[in-house]
Amino acid sequence: MKINSLKISILCFLYAVLAPLPSLAQELDPALEILIQKGLEKSRSININQLNAQQAQVDQNLAKAVFLPKITLNGSYTRLNDDITFDDDTQNLLLATQKLLIKEAAGIPFNAAFPANIPLQEVNPLQNKNILKSSVDVDWVLFSGFEATNAIKAARHKEASLNYAGMAEKDRIVVNIIETYDKLALVNASEQVLAASEDYLRDQEYFVKKAIENGLGTPIHRKRIELAQQQLAARQLEFSHNKTLLIEVLQQLTGEEKEILQALAPNLTALPSNEMATEKRNEIKALEEAERATAYKAKMDRNHTVPKVALKGHYEFRENDLSLFDPRWYAGVGIKWTLFDGGQSRLKSQKSKLEGEKYREQIEEAEELIALSIVKAELSYEASLQNSRIAQKEIELAEATFELVNKQHKNDLASITEVLDALKDLERANFQLQESYFGQRRAVTTLLHAKGLLNY
Repeated sequence: MKINSLKISILCFLYAVLAPLPSLAQELDPALEILIQKGLEKSRSININQLNAQQAQVDQNLAKAVFLPKITLNGSYTRLNDDITFDDDTQNLLLATQKLLIKEAAGIPFNAAFPANIPLQEVNPLQNKNILKSSVDVDWVLFSGFEATNAIKAARHKEASLNYAGMAEKDRIVVNIIETYDKLALVNASEQVLAASEDYLRDQEYFVKKAIENGLGTPIHRKRIELAQQQLAARQLEFSHNKTLLIEVLQQLTGEEKEILQALAPNLTALPSNEMATEKRNEIKALEEAERATAYKAKMDRNHTVPKVALKGHYEFRENDLSLFDPRWYAGVGIKWTLFDGGQSRLKSQKSKLEGEKYREQIEEAEELIALSIVKAELSYEASLQNSRIAQKEIELAEATFELVNKQHKNDLASITEVLDALKDLERANFQLQESYFGQRRAVTTLLHAKGLLNY
């Protein structure tokens, strides 16, 4: 039983050591997570980017709509100055032909006179002077020469590029909010350091007061304490102003109420940094999608000279006012082939290709800058760790020095100036430790952002 318990303890210890360290998302304060979400919701740039992405979706639908039939209803009324009729000779010929047909049907000899009691039908005009028409037209693109197909693909990649650009903008806003929040935590930690110094000075003030009452001190000692207190008050005022400015910045970034921001009490805690594989940044993905979009746009421009096939249909609802030459309906298939457009298609395609080459150069430049930022963030993180270790040692030394000098002062072996100098050294060492924590957190955040691993 003891052996099994020992095995379980060893396994638990190994799991705790070998398990991956928590990510940044797991280390964020709940209050910071709320501020991040509010900041993302408030961001005007993100909202504008989303609107641009929606426009790209509309462009896709417009390109798809090319293949849908277009149905048009038409209606018109026209009045001519007179009916359109045959000339007199043609009308006389038609009447004579009518008489021959009637005589033949009635069995009247050819040379006999036409009976006067038989009415003749008047010759209809070619077109009445009052024309009322109502019709429907159908136009249907059957083949666009791949222009619409490539336009759809170009708009789809443009939308993806805008979405990735929006994600990159979100990362930038999140990094800004985290850094501002950490600065507020640094101010709070600094105020705590100043509060500790204030307590030390209060103790020294009480000791000097008693020493003067007992004739063991001079008023100059009290003035030095008062000067140190005024200098401390000035530093406290400076940090108070910094806190006010940071709250204003957070309020502008997140839209949160100032009362809630003033009630925040963020703390500076060291963040671990793991060996994590680098993922492709959203900025790179956005540029790659933009490059693909320009490639399809180049194809779309080049396909302008490919033949297009369309169907055309027409139907008249009213026959009364149709002329003798107007059909009731018709349908047909046509082809449109631009053999030469003055080289415009080639030039537009070449322009789109050059735009794609520009995106390729931007991608390579961004990859180089990201690689450099990763190296800088790693070096900054190592430097912050070293600064933290140095600051901790300085705090140990400053605390021991202050305790020693304070005891010597109480035994009249050290001056009040030496005590105040030791207190300043202790205060400065505490400041350096908090600043090293702040630098460490900023380096980890920058490193995660540079590697594309920023989760929130």
